[in-house]
Amino acid sequence: MSESLVVCDVAEDLVEKLRKFRFRKETHNAAIIMKIDKDKRLVVLDEELEGVSPDELKDELPERQPRTFIVYSYKYQHDDGRVSYPLCFIFSSPVGCKPEQQMMYAGSKNKLVQTAELTKVFEIRNTEDLTEEWLREKLGFFH
Repeated sequence: MSESLVVCDVAEDLVEKLRKFRFRKETHNAAIIMKIDKDKRLVVLDEELEGVSPDELKDELPERQPRTFIVYSYKYQHDDGRVSYPLCFIFSSPVGCKPEQQMMYAGSKNKLVQTAELTKVFEIRNTEDLTEEWLREKLGFFH
């Protein structure tokens, strides 16, 4: 017996918020944390954070729920002194979650990435993995 993959839509107000976030002028780190409203089958805003480091962001994530999609604007200092502000999509998929939850989030992840036009997509299995060092290592492949 196979379960069907559920793909949730993205709330219209969230689409607009993500568009504005993409073109923000601020130079500090910021995050938009999203979750799925299972009843409406819709990706919705959960929380917005300003001036948050990867380590502080980690503390905001649930350890056992796959409820977390994060779009993170990160101030990245290159080795040559340049500064960029990559927009990262981080999908939290902790080990030990219910299979139906995992499938709903996995199915909706691609739709969200396409809707927000994100290219730097990373997955974490353990919230403790989300550190400044981990993010810099991941971004090093792009720069």
